[in-house]
Amino acid sequence: MDTPQYPLLSRTLFPDLPAYPERMIQFGEGNFMRAFTAWQVQQMNKQGRFQGSVVMIKPQSSPVSEHYAKQDHLYTVLINGIAEQQVVNEHEINHSVSRLISPYTDYEQFLALAEQDSLEFITSNTTEAGIAYNPEDRLTDAPQRSFPGKLTALLYRRYQLGKAGFTIIPCELIDRNGEKLREIVLRYAAEWDLGDGFIQWLERENTFCCSLVDRIVPGFPQQKAGQLEQQLGYQDRLMVTAEPYLLWVIEGPAWLPERLPLSEAGLNVIFTEDLRPYREQKVHLLNGPHTAMAALGLLAGLTTVEDVMNDEDLSVFVRELMEQEIVPMLDLPRSGLLSYAEAVRERFMNPFIRHELASISLNSIAKFQTRLLPVLLRYQRERGELPKRITLAFAALLVGYRGDRLARKDSPEVLALFDQAWSQPAEAIPALLRETKLWGEDLSSVPELADTLEQYVRKLDAFGARATLQWLGGGSRCDD
Repeated sequence: MDTPQYPLLSRTLFPDLPAYPERMIQFGEGNFMRAFTAWQVQQMNKQGRFQGSVVMIKPQSSPVSEHYAKQDHLYTVLINGIAEQQVVNEHEINHSVSRLISPYTDYEQFLALAEQDSLEFITSNTTEAGIAYNPEDRLTDAPQRSFPGKLTALLYRRYQLGKAGFTIIPCELIDRNGEKLREIVLRYAAEWDLGDGFIQWLERENTFCCSLVDRIVPGFPQQKAGQLEQQLGYQDRLMVTAEPYLLWVIEGPAWLPERLPLSEAGLNVIFTEDLRPYREQKVHLLNGPHTAMAALGLLAGLTTVEDVMNDEDLSVFVRELMEQEIVPMLDLPRSGLLSYAEAVRERFMNPFIRHELASISLNSIAKFQTRLLPVLLRYQRERGELPKRITLAFAALLVGYRGDRLARKDSPEVLALFDQAWSQPAEAIPALLRETKLWGEDLSSVPELADTLEQYVRKLDAFGARATLQWLGGGSRCDD
């Protein structure tokens, strides 16, 4: 029997879906932002609290997917998981995105956004490496290479038109993201000689907020696409899956919650004067275990986070990593941290979400530097010994970046440094530890780190990830 052909999702199929004036610019059209920021705009709109749509900006030069225009920028968000001990399995068509602009194909359309008085907010997620200064950027470029360069050009056009500024809330997973973005924009303003008037307008009329985001978004449900088409009665090439849990912590002025009524819409959004405690908890206790499990899980032949949490050896590793090595190094009440850690493990075991370890392993070196290395260094300083589970995860990462063991995905510069180091295996680990471009500092002087990593790498090579994990826990012998 032939598979039935379902029509493509579009406003022709759902002509009664409302459209809203554009109020938010969103740099980033990927899965996360569509299931996080744009999804929250949709929830506010449903309650009549925002009545605004999102203009998405493509920050990279890769081709724009034809599906956005074909689907009139509609897409389905699937919310699957456990919330308050109840199974959640919901779907919703998001109709709060108006259009997608690529500055690489229509730079003037991008700059024309400065003319729209209705636009008030700018959000972004351009990866951890997105908020970065590029010395080659110029105002005359069309477009600038960096996200901050594009943003500066847009803000300058807005200033020239004599209009109000924006509230800018970046979502990139770097510390003090709003402050760093503001610093780079001001640097471009000075280096491009845009004038004192523009700099004063930047500081007076624009609000840069630091923020922290937390939601697991695996993306398109490839394995269930056919089943979902039959269930929904239409094709959707932009469908995205997310967990029920969501947290957005925004450090901003007192007037912001009223202007952006996320909390009033019942969303788990915290407006605060200091997000640092929330960042430590999330980066180290959610993102840290993700990074630790990815390389070890892949080396053990596992595929998903759920596989890890259902594995006798890996699940124990994750729990002990969190409770014995990460929690003691965080400056928050232990009881609250342990409760958060338990909630995180429940999220990891979500049976509805297929979160690929290979996806988590993307750019693992930068992730390790941010998520686990600070804990390792503090643990060693305070206890005079290395945290053995984090160190084993470090060793698995070094093995994974040797050759192409884990189909590694990282920048050409990072991969070149590993290839150069591993070309001389006997000196590889000391050489890698000295490489400040990888870790942000020279790690060669950390007591016992090089010797311990070499020992763990030998065991991973000789006995495999599973036997090494069992040895680490005292359950098996791995004699060199």
